[in-house]
Amino acid sequence: AAKEMRMRLAELLNRNPDSYSFMPYMGTFHGICVRLLREDGESIGIPSNFVIYDESDKQGLIKSVAKKLGIKLDSGLKARTVASMISSAKNEAMSVKQYAELAYGDVQKKVARIYKEYEISKNMSKALDFDDILLEALRMFERSVTIREKWQKKFRHIMIDEYQDTNHSQYLIVKALADRFQNICVVGDDAQSIYAFRGANINNILNFRSDYPNAKEYKLEQNYRSTKNIVEAANSVIEHNKVRLDKVVFTENELGEPIKVHRSPTDADEGRFVASSIFEEAMQHQRSYGDFAVLYRTNSQSRAIEDALRKRDIPYRIYGGLSFYQRKEVKDMLAYLRLLVNPNDEEALMRVINFPARGIGDTTMEKLTLAANQYKKSVFEVMYNLNNLPDLHINKTTKQKLSDFVLMILNLQVLSKELDAYEIAERVVKRTGLLQEYKKDATPEGIAKIENIEELLNGMKDFVKGQEDVADSKGSLTEYLEDVSLATDMDK
Repeated sequence: AAKEMRMRLAELLNRNPDSYSFMPYMGTFHGICVRLLREDGESIGIPSNFVIYDESDKQGLIKSVAKKLGIKLDSGLKARTVASMISSAKNEAMSVKQYAELAYGDVQKKVARIYKEYEISKNMSKALDFDDILLEALRMFERSVTIREKWQKKFRHIMIDEYQDTNHSQYLIVKALADRFQNICVVGDDAQSIYAFRGANINNILNFRSDYPNAKEYKLEQNYRSTKNIVEAANSVIEHNKVRLDKVVFTENELGEPIKVHRSPTDADEGRFVASSIFEEAMQHQRSYGDFAVLYRTNSQSRAIEDALRKRDIPYRIYGGLSFYQRKEVKDMLAYLRLLVNPNDEEALMRVINFPARGIGDTTMEKLTLAANQYKKSVFEVMYNLNNLPDLHINKTTKQKLSDFVLMILNLQVLSKELDAYEIAERVVKRTGLLQEYKKDATPEGIAKIENIEELLNGMKDFVKGQEDVADSKGSLTEYLEDVSLATDMDK
């Protein structure tokens, strides 16, 4: 959506959408805050080459932290649940200390301990998770009046779309930036606020006039998309909301078909109903199966629908069943690339240190992790200084394997500064032995993994080509990884 807005604005202004020099700042909150932190983050101790942890990295780190603290993650408390609780705390701009003080009950106290250690480990890796991107931008504005004023002057006029979906951190960032000139325009609909589970705070839009008493309000009440039946049904539900902004939504479209509601007692029944409906409609009206689409709320729902479609011999294709970037082979490749940008990225290191197998086992990694904690260094730094740490009891053969790995990463890191993202990725695939590892598996799954690695390389080639017209861009590995991290946030 942000990219679409950029394209439309570029057309209106008759400018190149990829030229940062001649375009207003545009993007998601996270995208813009990353740019701010890359430019000024060092003022609060954030290096410009920080890496971004996605949801999978975050949960992986939580698991390792819980293990270190002796906290068992099981069906009662999963890594995903802990990640969600930490995210909720950050969305409310709540620090580790504040969370610990407010924690009650066994579960919250465990999460408080994990939260504290998670932050320490993440900072050691010079990494930020998605929630940090907003929090650190906010902290930067709070700590430095000079930096805050610099960005206030740059952002003299601010427009925010889908304002009903903003969370508390985003609200505070906007307030800080708009404070000087008060030139702010927000577009949103309180009746479309459905992301409270993800931290969205509907009060941001409901209380907008309290924050900006001189604001003018423009109601866009005509619906151009839906039939009268749909609009009237929606109005009849929404009118029961106790707190809402007054508006009367209408449409001049046709009345349309009545809305049908079908209740299925089980997911299997629901799948059969969907498959039968498609089959009957196709048979009765000679329709192609390509005319139909099934929309479902969560990926887990697809299994029952797939089973029912297969039983009816209805061909289908799943879109977005598993994010391309969440597949193991793709995550492995990206982990190697992340290490070149930041060797202190512990999550990436743990993922690939012994893949393909190098004879570096869990016991060795535990020793390295303990030493890293003892010497207040990253695991990679400990590996680099193995010969200067005589009390680290690792045998000569394993030391050589660790040194070989460090040398490989450092050599590739030097190359990454000279080559573009695609060129260095090609070297990484060959040098690490990843492709050879997957070629050992002649099954359809093994072949699919090779195809996915090749597709990742194709995507990197396209990225580099697309960056040729972007001012000040070199199509570098850092730029590519940032682009992938921000683009895949929605996968969760």
